[in-house]
Amino acid sequence: MNNHPILKVENLSIAFGEHEVIHGISYHLNKNEILGIVGESGSGKSVSSLAILGLLPKNISKITSGSIAFLGKDLATLSNKEFQKIRGKKIAMIFQEPMSSLNPSMTCGAQVLEILLNHTRINKKEGISETILLFEKVKLPNPERVFNAYPHEISGGQKQRVMIAMAIACKPDVLIADEPTTALDVTVQKEIIELLKELQSITKMSIVFITHDLALISEIADSVLVMYKGHIVEQGSVSTIFKTPKHNYTKALINSRPSLNTRLKTLPTIQNFLEDDIKTEVITKENRQTRHKELYNGTPLLEVVNIEKEYLSKSGLFGKPTSFKAVNNLSFKLFEGETLGLVGESGCGKSTLGNAILQLDKATAGKILYQGVDITKLSKTETRKLRKDIQIIFQDPYSSLNPRIPIGQAIMEPMKVHGLYQTDSNRKEKAIGLLEQVGLSEEHFNRYPHEFSGGQRQRVGIARTIALNPKLIVCDESVSALDISVQAQVLNLLNELKNSFKFTYIFISHDLAVVKYMSDQLLVMNKGQIEELDDADTIYNHPKKAYTKKLIDAIPKGL
Repeated sequence: MNNHPILKVENLSIAFGEHEVIHGISYHLNKNEILGIVGESGSGKSVSSLAILGLLPKNISKITSGSIAFLGKDLATLSNKEFQKIRGKKIAMIFQEPMSSLNPSMTCGAQVLEILLNHTRINKKEGISETILLFEKVKLPNPERVFNAYPHEISGGQKQRVMIAMAIACKPDVLIADEPTTALDVTVQKEIIELLKELQSITKMSIVFITHDLALISEIADSVLVMYKGHIVEQGSVSTIFKTPKHNYTKALINSRPSLNTRLKTLPTIQNFLEDDIKTEVITKENRQTRHKELYNGTPLLEVVNIEKEYLSKSGLFGKPTSFKAVNNLSFKLFEGETLGLVGESGCGKSTLGNAILQLDKATAGKILYQGVDITKLSKTETRKLRKDIQIIFQDPYSSLNPRIPIGQAIMEPMKVHGLYQTDSNRKEKAIGLLEQVGLSEEHFNRYPHEFSGGQRQRVGIARTIALNPKLIVCDESVSALDISVQAQVLNLLNELKNSFKFTYIFISHDLAVVKYMSDQLLVMNKGQIEELDDADTIYNHPKKAYTKKLIDAIPKGL
């Protein structure tokens, strides 16, 4: 590898108002190198990278010390006009959320073409050919179709490929990839990682890859730096960091993720590592067998029989409607106290199935028996009563909470609707108890959703869900947006609540490591049908189907 730094960050400090958020960090990026920057929300990894491109909000932030040298030129001193010559052409960026970075009113081709026409001297005709060539390079299926498609007409993984095509259009020297795979399926994530590695080896550009997932870094980077609260706490080669981590925070990031080999009773959190308080009790194979014998002896709490969900779509103004089965002839049983894991790629029908069970989107055929009663045939009043028993924890608690209502009121609201706990003072007492149960406190009662972190909001969402003492809870991607350590806390909390209240969970996620850790049985879905249904450990250790094997192989394993 060429050991000539193309980018050198020295003693960089950044403040928002009076509050310093980056504290004197130094690192360099060599030519033809992939550098991983790892850390959780608020660690400063994105802020320091936005500074490289001069994209920090001008009025509220400033670089208070240090320099960012790109090919010997200090970027911190450039004017906006000078930056425009570098941004996109010499240093490009791929953002975390392609949907909000792409213009919804322009076709994908036009957006890449615009960059080429702005930064290079080619004409429109050459630009169109070059764009289609770029789409081929990033392995987009049917590049001509994608050229004329709008962002909403292509999948998440394809949108991310369009973003990569935009970023590499002008053959930049440095590419900054900020969490480019966070919202993607594990298989699509693997494809994007392989694509970036391949592009890097062909073009010899340098890449800064930012993520909160250390295991993912091991799949792509040459060297890595770990950030925590605005400091770099550790940096070195990937193998050094993984095999001999020195800082407790790095050790925590490596170990807070559920292991695929052993099942700890309680996942370690960052706090456990920083306080050197790690519980190592393991759930053995025998523990599981004993528990499952008890579990599956009873009668099922829920029985799904030949469920189908069909959607009709009209093609064109006078076209014949075509039907599409999102869920196709699916059957399984769920027992009281069980966690059933539901996995599969986007579009496999797992959320559609969840919505059918919750009666949010009625099935078109089949039966759903809850405690022996077919809930697909209930009246509106009966369905409303059922809502108390079957609840959901959403992926994004922020959009499911009313920003104008304090969270204490939000937790009391469902109690009121279902006529629980007679008076408001009783409900308040219960709500405070619930907040404490999910690791918050009485002082949070009158705060609004925007005053909480993502992990805290998810706890509020959980408190609201369990306020009705439900029997069955559908967790729909309820930890996928959380940092590794917060995820560990929330998974521990869900398991604690399950043991205390005898909850039954349907746990929907595209993160297979998490689903394996949480689940008794595992249901693998593909194109609306069951690929495999068996004990979670059995499926992991001996997958029968090629599709399941592909999902398992795509999990980042670390070194």
